[in-house]
Amino acid sequence: MNNMKMISLRMERQGFINKVNEAEYLALYRDMQPGQNVYWNGFGDPPSLTFRTDFDDIEFNRVRQNKRELIKGRFAGGNLGWIVPEDLELFAALYRKPLTSPTDKQEALLELIRKSGPLNIQQMKEETGMLVKEITPALHRLQEAFLIYEDQYDGEWDRGWYRFEEIFPDVNINAMSRVEALKIVLKRFAYRIVWFDADMAKSYYKLPAKDIKAALAELENDGTLVSFENGYILNEDAELLKTYEPKEFSFVYGIHRNDFLFKAHEHILKTKVAEETANLEYDHELLQCLLIDGEFHGATVGHFRNGPYDLNDVICDLSNAEERKDEIIKAIQDVNYGKMPSRFNGKEI
Repeated sequence: MNNMKMISLRMERQGFINKVNEAEYLALYRDMQPGQNVYWNGFGDPPSLTFRTDFDDIEFNRVRQNKRELIKGRFAGGNLGWIVPEDLELFAALYRKPLTSPTDKQEALLELIRKSGPLNIQQMKEETGMLVKEITPALHRLQEAFLIYEDQYDGEWDRGWYRFEEIFPDVNINAMSRVEALKIVLKRFAYRIVWFDADMAKSYYKLPAKDIKAALAELENDGTLVSFENGYILNEDAELLKTYEPKEFSFVYGIHRNDFLFKAHEHILKTKVAEETANLEYDHELLQCLLIDGEFHGATVGHFRNGPYDLNDVICDLSNAEERKDEIIKAIQDVNYGKMPSRFNGKEI
């Protein structure tokens, strides 16, 4: 199979070739859940599927948050994310961590919320005498257990914490097993990314390899997925790609580290960039990755700061990197407040 067919279909289904409208976005967002905001500089902002829309999806999702059409939780690896409420049972099956040995602080806060909630953190501090630095991790652990819910429907910090069942009385957090839930999300994942392997699914969903492999085996056995080049592809896509004509496209995007594509390739990208920058004498933390014509071909490295980052170098492994230098630098400036990187492939600009 022509690799450009797979890349083209992947870019098409994710909105990189033809930007999605609001109606198309709802399905795209669902398939890429849990949604996250822009890495590092998106604190408090709604989630975003950067570069994929013909409208401002941050503002679109701000409205959805306000209407409780997006709800907050702790999912992949305990990270904050936003899902649609109708998928709550699905994500509880994937990520709920039962509280089998609660600490005294966790028990005290849970009891307080059950008796007197909803409460914000300041009120909990006044009621218990605990410090904020003691309260916050205890709440996060209760949140991971799906025992409490943080009602963040706007950008304010003064948020109420509720008993989970008070807000979602009809949700059964034991409705399905993790493998059953994985079969649902992996089918969505496969549709948007076209080809993937077990490591990519593990990188994105942050779940045990044994559960992912069990779900993939069941999806292969029932004919949903077929094995292809040491990975998997939807059965219908295997047929589609036989006659699919790749679209023409050319672009450079600076992809942040919470992006769907980055997280699916994180295990590869972080290692590759670390190897390529290991001997640099200046700060070379991975800031953004370069998505060029549908594939990752480099990164911006430097140092994270509140506000413009230190853009110490742009590395690119394209054979014609110098020919596309201006295009690449502009893409980096577009996601860094117009700031110019200091170097390009090690050479000062």
